[in-house]
Amino acid sequence: PIFPFQDEESSAVASLSPFIFPRQMKLSHSSEQMYLVFCNLSTRFFRVFFLNDTFKASLDVHTEAVQAALAKYKERKMPMPSKRRSVLVHSSVETYTPPDTSSASEDEGSLRRQGRITSTPFQSHSNVEPWLNRVIQGSSTSSSASSTSSHPGGKPAAASNTATVTAAATVLADLMVASVRGVPRGYNSSILETADGVPVNSRVSSKIQQLLNTLKRPKRPPLKEFFVDDFEELLEVQQPDPNQPKPEGNQMNVLKGEPLGMVTNWPPSLLAALQRWGTTQPKAPCLTALDTTGKAIYTLTYGKLWSRSLKLAYTLLNRLTTKNEPLLKPGDRVALVFPNSDPVMFMVAFYGCLLAELIPVPIEVPLTRKDAGSQQIGFLLGSCGVTLALTTDACQKGLPKAQTGEVVTFKGWPRLMWFVIDGKHLAKPAKDWHPQVRDASAEIAYIEYKTSKEGSTVGITVSHASMLAHCHALTQACGYSEAETLTNVLDFKRDAGLWHGVLTSVMNRMHVISIPYALMKVNPLSWIQKVCLYKARVAVVKSRDMHWSLLAQRDQRDVSLSSLRMLLVADGANPWSISSCDAFLNVFQSRGLRPEVICPCASSSEALTVAIRRPPELGGPPPGKAVLSMNCLSFGVIRVDTEEKLSVLTVQDVGQIMPGANVCVVKVDGTPYLCKADEVGEICVNSGATGMAYFGLLGITKNVFEAIPVTAAGVPVSDQPFTRTGLLGFVGPDYLVFVVGKLDGLMTVSGRRHNADDVVATALAVEPMKFVYRGRIAVFSVTVLHDDRIVLVAEQRPDASEEDSFQWMSRVLQAVDSIHQVGVYCLALVPANTLPKAPLGGIHISETKQRFLEGALHPCNVLMCPHTCVTNLPKPRQKQPDVGPASMIVGNLVAGKRIAQASGRDVTQLEDNDQARKFLYLADVLQWRAQTTPDHPLFLLLNSKGTVASSASCIQLHKRAERVAVALLEKGRLNVGDHVALVYPPGVDLIATFYGCLYAGCIPITVRPPHPQNLATTLPTVKMIVEVSKSACILTTQAIMKLLKSKEAAAAVDIKTWPTILDTDDMPKKKLAGIFRPASPDMLAYLDFSVSTTGILAGVKMSHAATSALCRSIKLQCELYPSRQIAICLDPYCGLGFALWCLCSVYSGHQSILVPPLELESNVSVWLSAVSQYKVRVTFCSYSVMEMCTKGLGTQTDILRVINLSCVRTCMVVAEERPRITLTQSFSKLFKDLGLSARAVSTTFGCRVNVAICLQGTAGPDPTTVYVDMRALRHDRVRLVERGSPHSLPLMESGKILPGVKVIIAHTETKGPLGDSHLGEIWVSSPHNATGYYTVYGEEALHADHFTARLSFGDTQTIWARTGYLGFLRRTELTDASGERHDALYVVGSLDETLELRGMRYHPIDIETSVIRAHKSIAECAVFTWTNLLVVVVELEGSEQEALDLVALVTNVVLEEHYLIVGVVVIVDPGVIPINSRGEKQRMHLRDGFLADQLDPIYVAYNM
Repeated sequence: PIFPFQDEESSAVASLSPFIFPRQMKLSHSSEQMYLVFCNLSTRFFRVFFLNDTFKASLDVHTEAVQAALAKYKERKMPMPSKRRSVLVHSSVETYTPPDTSSASEDEGSLRRQGRITSTPFQSHSNVEPWLNRVIQGSSTSSSASSTSSHPGGKPAAASNTATVTAAATVLADLMVASVRGVPRGYNSSILETADGVPVNSRVSSKIQQLLNTLKRPKRPPLKEFFVDDFEELLEVQQPDPNQPKPEGNQMNVLKGEPLGMVTNWPPSLLAALQRWGTTQPKAPCLTALDTTGKAIYTLTYGKLWSRSLKLAYTLLNRLTTKNEPLLKPGDRVALVFPNSDPVMFMVAFYGCLLAELIPVPIEVPLTRKDAGSQQIGFLLGSCGVTLALTTDACQKGLPKAQTGEVVTFKGWPRLMWFVIDGKHLAKPAKDWHPQVRDASAEIAYIEYKTSKEGSTVGITVSHASMLAHCHALTQACGYSEAETLTNVLDFKRDAGLWHGVLTSVMNRMHVISIPYALMKVNPLSWIQKVCLYKARVAVVKSRDMHWSLLAQRDQRDVSLSSLRMLLVADGANPWSISSCDAFLNVFQSRGLRPEVICPCASSSEALTVAIRRPPELGGPPPGKAVLSMNCLSFGVIRVDTEEKLSVLTVQDVGQIMPGANVCVVKVDGTPYLCKADEVGEICVNSGATGMAYFGLLGITKNVFEAIPVTAAGVPVSDQPFTRTGLLGFVGPDYLVFVVGKLDGLMTVSGRRHNADDVVATALAVEPMKFVYRGRIAVFSVTVLHDDRIVLVAEQRPDASEEDSFQWMSRVLQAVDSIHQVGVYCLALVPANTLPKAPLGGIHISETKQRFLEGALHPCNVLMCPHTCVTNLPKPRQKQPDVGPASMIVGNLVAGKRIAQASGRDVTQLEDNDQARKFLYLADVLQWRAQTTPDHPLFLLLNSKGTVASSASCIQLHKRAERVAVALLEKGRLNVGDHVALVYPPGVDLIATFYGCLYAGCIPITVRPPHPQNLATTLPTVKMIVEVSKSACILTTQAIMKLLKSKEAAAAVDIKTWPTILDTDDMPKKKLAGIFRPASPDMLAYLDFSVSTTGILAGVKMSHAATSALCRSIKLQCELYPSRQIAICLDPYCGLGFALWCLCSVYSGHQSILVPPLELESNVSVWLSAVSQYKVRVTFCSYSVMEMCTKGLGTQTDILRVINLSCVRTCMVVAEERPRITLTQSFSKLFKDLGLSARAVSTTFGCRVNVAICLQGTAGPDPTTVYVDMRALRHDRVRLVERGSPHSLPLMESGKILPGVKVIIAHTETKGPLGDSHLGEIWVSSPHNATGYYTVYGEEALHADHFTARLSFGDTQTIWARTGYLGFLRRTELTDASGERHDALYVVGSLDETLELRGMRYHPIDIETSVIRAHKSIAECAVFTWTNLLVVVVELEGSEQEALDLVALVTNVVLEEHYLIVGVVVIVDPGVIPINSRGEKQRMHLRDGFLADQLDPIYVAYNM
């Protein structure tokens, strides 16, 4: 792939870039006649062409190819991620609008034209009717439950619905119940709404619309989907395509290299050669070192090298001692730490170690404690038992030091002694000391380090014999002769730089000019100038060096390369080296460079040099090139490209195999079978010149260094073991070796193989210069959901704008898609210079991958495409036609399963019924207590200091209630049955006014007061409840009354429409004529209003009978008597919290210690201190309170010293959700040492239709926990598994079923009864069920069955209330108080909250739990769906630069654990996810806030 150029002239310079032209050959006319390509072997596999016009034609074809590839995608816009200003670290972009719009208004226009969005002007919502309409229908926002219906492109909503929604939208957004965690931001954006009635801001909707448009197109591989509906959710296995190319050639034979020639007086070892030259030719130059200006600073002669190496050997063996023992003995390993600018010292150290029979281990200079890959190097040194490091004085001074002045111990490194080898530290050898210069043996000579794909570092051992044989083979292959000059640009510590520039050069008494990396960076032409200056015959370079010199060659007219007979290209196997070679020749042919001089070679750390192209004078065949089909290569098959002009890989040969070697190509995986002639495999070498082993790692050594290739029949091809090179390739005509990739860069996606280098080359073909740095691109694969996924990371230029970068990213995706037919899973751009670097430039891939997986890359742009890449998800579940209820029962009977039904203790047997009749009305009870025990204290209210702020005895409460009743009748002029809103902070006033209403015959509604700092969000909720409940009067304090009528309030609601507001701060002491007595116990006692987590405001009616039955059940379960004390840390406005706070003490006579949860914000220990101080046995709290204690008290040890919780028998968390086991367990663990019993903590369960269904109480067995299979739950089934098994989810029983309560599990659709341990809806029957929802028009039909449901089969007489929660009953082995087997109720989650995705039912909490585990900086998470997309909102607790790290981690974890693709990831600040007083997430508010663009997110990523 190449980027299209405008004209021929401008392309001349650009064509020099091997990266822009990753695999392209551009040749000048003068070179046309020289390359003859592939002229034998069957033309099926290789194309023959002469390089003249044919080639130019193929170039144009390529240009068109990439243009065509990208043009295909032109018309499809992708939604651009939105980012908060502060995160635009280096961007000049001024607006956030998506790439295709200039402003929001135009955008709305375009959307409206498509008929997707109907816009109505926003009306004030003082008019209540639309809202109520909504309450009855169930929130239209909760379409997550049936999100399939809201597919984009649906018809516009009906007009009536439209009006409803706009008014309700803001109301809904405002129904924010002030949270303990801080109040969310105001909601005030202009609102549109989509066809399915979701209020939405134009920008967000247009982006999601764009996203949906990109997802509409079919995925490329048509899936042969299947689904096995047992418990194994099988992932889609990629079935091989029957039409995929298969190799058809004959099995290859082992290739034999030319024999190693005999050389007269060839030294018996490398040291013998050094000794000979050092004593016979002491003045001959060995090595010239240059400084960063290119000046020669020192030339080491053979005499000096010999004498200094001797000195060093002597010093190492004789002068280094510990406790009078020599520090080193022969065979010990020694680290060589030398900078790239000091080849002289390195050479002395290397040969000094060899002379002392020590084993040098050359490594990089560690610069900081956190160098990329440094820890792994430390591991290698440790496993090699290295205790000594040699270095230079200058280098030692530059190393980081500890306070003591010693070199620090680097992370993961062993303790090292550092020895400086500069002259003054070396001792002169004693007269009688002579080193033994032995013949080359099989002992280890040196160890070369290598970092694997996974990042682990291994040491490859090379023996003296191999070293000698390799020098011999290189001398023969390259035709080296004595005293030749060679320039070396490569790292002399390892690989080709070491083999040519340090070892073979000494063998042949050559003169090496070493060019340091730092000089190349300053002057890329330096190596060419040195070739010219020293008339060098050989140069060893990488294609990068050729490329750099091309960019700088314009100012150099006088250089000549005519002296070169060999230009060794050490990375000749890379996909871009071919274009570097061609472009370099193109320019320098006119300066004396002969075409045949360029000699690419291939090598690997394990097998050393594998192949080198020889110049014709050394008998090499003409060079070859192959233009191969990428598609076939991905199946491991070699085909000359014919049809697909787009995706081809052009490769050059790397010459013939080394003298004295045998080579074959074997299959990559499993047994090393020989490949066929047209098949790509791993190249294996058998020769005396390869590495021996991985030091200390026997297992992988056997695999790699002792492979025995076999024929198809399984016959070994040789009795000699072969070494696997890690190079992927094939043998072409003339026995030329072609390499198409490396095992380290191999990514196997859905059974097809792709090469990281090829993908890099394609990415760089997309106009890279403007947006990203060349050569700073990393491509690797990560395993997600049992397959490799490709990740591409690049460094972005600081001046690239946000939109440009995004544009570039989308084009890269498209180019890779077209050319490799594979999707990129994640594309990330990071700020300049932040990717971990390899020692000599380049990117440290394994470290980059590690950071990506740990969420430590800190990208500034991310684009993920899971929708296109992940093709192995299980098939969506098809709903089977349901089995009828009768068959269900029969099935259960046959299976021996009982019907899932359970009940609490029977109330009639427990209590004398006279008392029950006497206590029918709470007003009567309070009067009776005021007469019989007037001074008995009922309530103590504590403030944040833990002191009593106010209290009430029976008589005080009675008197205050009377005064309230008088005020209502006289001042408020209310009639019996009028509704009264009580707007009070938690306290005794609230309780007194509640009973005052009962005394006056009015119906009380408790309402949380608005938050003075956040009226805009909290006041509309108050207004809404007052209006919906038709309150005729508001009772409140003077302060709140002022607030309700203030200017600030007027900005949020219409304050003129408040009903009468009375303050109860100073009421006249008047006697009440008579206390109202209801005509029947079924009359309404109070209304209980609460906002559900799905955003529906629901008020339920509680009759007098239900109220007293509720109190009686709680009294019996908790054994409450006047002598008891209980502590309550709950909000008193609705549900069980209200009942415990206001009703139970009056009914049972016990004393309640009231701790408002708000007080914990200023003193987090106030609740537990009170429990300890009053020695309370029973206490209630909410999850938010428990969380505050767990997070806030862990560190405050001084407070905790005085707290003793051994008195607590039960601590119950009041909840309307699945028990949060992790929170309750961490609370128990944390306070265990303060005496809290492990069995004390439990949870309750209630809901709108019945506020108290389960409650642990004081007697009965402990709550049990079971583990269920999360995958089965998605199919509405319960499958019990062992603790710790994969996909297991712990569920804790929600306390014991209350006396008088009956529970049954019913099928959600057929309404038939279900069997034990089957998942269904929990139905409840009890005397304290609420009698119905309170609605204005009495339109109860829609929700009637919530309170009056009957089973469709079996017991069809009993009337049940439907809780709207999924759960199951399970009979346990335990016995309850009555001696019966105990039935445990497990709540799984609210039906309204569930997400229907891929035909399965997901509970948000399960997905959220996975997400929170994904990264340490995720504080909280909430998920919801919108138009079939899963949206994940995460709160980032950390620096904003971590925000984009989370996108990939969140996507990965949800895929892995839930088989779902996340559509949108939204990163927000802590506290943005709204939470109600019970500590439940308000996911629907969050959703509305997101769609109305009110969350102020740090980053929004739209996954493609």
